[in-house]
Amino acid sequence: MAARTDPAAARENQVLRELVTIYHHLTGLALQSADLHTVAELLAERIDSLVGVVGPTLDVLAAAGPGQAPAEAATGLQALVAGRRLGPVLGTVAQTRRALRLPGTDASPPIVVAPILVGEEVLAHLLTVETARVEAGEDVSLLVTEHGATICGVVMSRERVVAAAAGRAREGLLEGLLLGRATDPDELDRWARHLGYDPARSHRVVAIAVEGQDDSAARARRLSDSLAGLVARIAPDAIASAQDRELVIVAPEPRAVPLAGACLAHAQRLFPGAVLTIGVGGVCRDPAEVAPAYEQARRTIGTLRRLGRHGRVVAFEDLGIHRLLLQVPDLDELRSFGREVLGPLLAHEARHRSGLLRSLAVYLRENGSLQRAARELHVHPNTVTYRLNRVESITGLDMGRYQDRLMAQVALEIVDALEDGDGSGATLDRG
Repeated sequence: MAARTDPAAARENQVLRELVTIYHHLTGLALQSADLHTVAELLAERIDSLVGVVGPTLDVLAAAGPGQAPAEAATGLQALVAGRRLGPVLGTVAQTRRALRLPGTDASPPIVVAPILVGEEVLAHLLTVETARVEAGEDVSLLVTEHGATICGVVMSRERVVAAAAGRAREGLLEGLLLGRATDPDELDRWARHLGYDPARSHRVVAIAVEGQDDSAARARRLSDSLAGLVARIAPDAIASAQDRELVIVAPEPRAVPLAGACLAHAQRLFPGAVLTIGVGGVCRDPAEVAPAYEQARRTIGTLRRLGRHGRVVAFEDLGIHRLLLQVPDLDELRSFGREVLGPLLAHEARHRSGLLRSLAVYLRENGSLQRAARELHVHPNTVTYRLNRVESITGLDMGRYQDRLMAQVALEIVDALEDGDGSGATLDRG
């Protein structure tokens, strides 16, 4: 006579066999080149439930559900995360390093949450949503989710190593391109192609320096990394490399300058008090032109530092004669020249605010045309003539002599560059 089988024991044995099968399949994925989506799909199929990986900011990194497309599963999981307000729960799980089962409610089923660890760091969480079709007990749900999280940790660890290696290789290639380290043009072209540089398009090099002694190295690096992430999101065809206190971007035209402006606004919004100095090099197309463009961007930053002007985006060509004048080691020599030529006029302007300094600047900028200067100043040409006569009387300059006009122009550039930064108030409207 055959022995009778206990239905409860038979069901328990079936669950255990299924658990072993799931463990076997998950472990097999760890030995393959599987990604998070593959792990989520296997779990969703084996336990007939919605499964997903959620990042620290509650964004869905991967999701799968029975009979659902990945996008549909991700949308459902995102709604569930928001509806159950899982933020504090994930924080608790990250601290305890243990899986947790949340009981179901009238509106949603039970959810099992397990931390995904890489070393000692919790990178994400694995969620399995229990359904009425799942007959396994609570302990089995916890075990399956915990083991799945372990496999996700292996996958993310492998991805992190690969990404770090790829990042180091990419940074090495970009550094070689920026510094012109290639030994021959063919090698430089290969580096550029590996980086995704398109020589058929015009580019610019943007250098962003994180300034300020108050910014720690760690905070400066977080800022650089955050800016690199912004560039990756809004300009995927740009090439960016973040260092501790510098971010370098090689961006297609005409988006380089607006991209630099977006980086400045991003830093001001998310990192209050951070000080950036941003220089933009000239246009480059051939890979060999990238290194000179980077040098121009760095020279622009150096010029802005000497002027004490931060928090703005300046292109190399906009420096004009300043990039030559500011090569003079002693800025006091430049100030002395500017005040020797225009000192009496500066003093007159400080007392009377007569507009003579601006009238002189506009007249010289308009190449000595009285009519164009008058239109720019919104006055009659005779008024411009009168004001120039007053300038000559005050300064001793003769606007009819080329040498005097040249001295006046250089002095105006010096005043514009140096006096604007020292609080004297002698600024020019450059138009």
